[in-house]
Amino acid sequence: MIALASLVILGIVAQWFAWRLKIPAILPLILIGLIGGPISTLFTADSTKLIEPIWNGVEGLFPGESLFYFVSLSISIILFEGSLTLRKKEIKNVGTSISKLITVGALITFIVAGISARYIFNTSWEISFLFSALIIVTGPTVINPILRNIPLKRDVSTILKWEGILIDPIGALVAVLVFEFISVEEGHAFTKTVFLEFGKIILFGFTLGFTFGLGLIKIVKNQLIPHYLLNVVTLASVLSVFVLSDSFAHESGLLAVVVMGMVVGNADIPNIKELLYFKESLSVLLISILFILLSANIDMSDLYAIYNWKTVILFTVVIVIIRPLSVFVSTYKSSLNTNEKLFISWVGPRGIVAAGIASLFGLRLVELGVEGAELITPLVFMIVLGTVLLNATTAKIVAKVLKVYLEKSDGVLIVGANQLSRIIAQYLDKNNRHVVMIDTNASNIKKANELGLEALNGDVFSDEIENNIELSDMGYLMALTANAEINNYCIQKFKKQFGEKGSFRLITSEEKEEAINIPKEGLFSHTDDYEKLTDIIRKFPTIHEIDLESPNHYKALLSETIKNDTHVALFIKLKNGSLEIIPSFNKDVEIVKGMKLVYLGDKFRA
Repeated sequence: MIALASLVILGIVAQWFAWRLKIPAILPLILIGLIGGPISTLFTADSTKLIEPIWNGVEGLFPGESLFYFVSLSISIILFEGSLTLRKKEIKNVGTSISKLITVGALITFIVAGISARYIFNTSWEISFLFSALIIVTGPTVINPILRNIPLKRDVSTILKWEGILIDPIGALVAVLVFEFISVEEGHAFTKTVFLEFGKIILFGFTLGFTFGLGLIKIVKNQLIPHYLLNVVTLASVLSVFVLSDSFAHESGLLAVVVMGMVVGNADIPNIKELLYFKESLSVLLISILFILLSANIDMSDLYAIYNWKTVILFTVVIVIIRPLSVFVSTYKSSLNTNEKLFISWVGPRGIVAAGIASLFGLRLVELGVEGAELITPLVFMIVLGTVLLNATTAKIVAKVLKVYLEKSDGVLIVGANQLSRIIAQYLDKNNRHVVMIDTNASNIKKANELGLEALNGDVFSDEIENNIELSDMGYLMALTANAEINNYCIQKFKKQFGEKGSFRLITSEEKEEAINIPKEGLFSHTDDYEKLTDIIRKFPTIHEIDLESPNHYKALLSETIKNDTHVALFIKLKNGSLEIIPSFNKDVEIVKGMKLVYLGDKFRA
């Protein structure tokens, strides 16, 4: 009991440290596992591990096969949570590059890494290619924390995010085929087995994943289950499709849960965010436990086996040769420039799928007496730990050197997707500003999406918004909800992350009455509270532009908007086409001829 409780406590502490230090949680988690596992045998009195997942094959925290059952089920939940976040509209510019990375790129990694392992460590071809199959994957558990902390160009972050999730089942599939080859042995038996297993994995993975996904969507839309059971029914569905698919075709469950997640994530169903919150919390807990357990399951003899110069050479080949080769071939003739390709080549950390399947297959092959099988787990963990450590510490620097780092954040984050927000967002979008709206009202989100606007169903009181990599280019924040407390809360919580160039909110009715106490973040003029703005929109839901002749002309127009309930000044449009928000506290804008005043309401009469 104490050991199990310690796993959870240590895992959450590691997650907190990772959050504070802005590093992937996998680093402290693996270190805790190694210290509590193999390294602890160096200083315990009886040379036993402080954390022993399996002891003599039948004792420990997870005796027998139970550890690997737990690993498999946990990975299915983690992959489902990641696939829920994949949206088809994200890949309109880079879909081809992503598809080539997870096919052509995976094939290059498999072949070149297998040959490299063979000649560097002098292992058998079978063990070498099992190793190469396991390091095909990158993984959302390590990619996403890196992307959250580095504002990147959208195409780059999208490619890394999608690759990390989609390539996991592909890597698992290849690893299964190699494992079957080693178990069944060469010849016609293997040829028959490999085609049979491949076909079964694809057939059952896609069919069951798609079917269960549509079934869950229908259940939610038709309200066939009560709201309080939504999360646990979804969890049961994920485990069901994983186990059912796996029973028909070994390791097809991973493909099934990814397909299911993508189907559900791209459907227009209510409560999708609640599913994400629940699965995200569960994934954090499972990842915390898994990495500690799997790294603790390694023995000191395994670490000694890779404690040599050959390990350094293999790691260097993977980072400097194999990853760049697969990326550049996969993105040939794509819209990506050379610097973007170089950055994607540099960022390729391996995650939980590589570690989990390596532990599973490594132990089974050792039990079968396969020569060199004892190297699989420590070698893969070396790649996992090394790539994560390298990318976590250097990705930001490399991004700045290669100029894929977003030095200029001109995106506008609008809290609230009401009619006022939608009208303003439409104007900004037409003027080439990246605008994202956030609201909890599904109807508002739907109306915004129908207008072609980017709107997310998000709760400002959760951490999900701060962790959303799609918001990496936000530099302006506008809180336009009807709730003054929410507007003020958003300014206080998000101004550092999303409002570095300006954080603004609508003033309250009380502030409107007390003009001398107008806050510095107040939007537009000091007479424009939510009530006035919505009243104008009901009568005149249009944004206009008017040429400015001089500073006096601007002041006259601004004065007119303040005393008249049919106009509201919104922006100054500069001669180069860029927009400046008019906050209520600043009326000393340097005006020159050729600028325009952007305003909402009735059109100014000549």
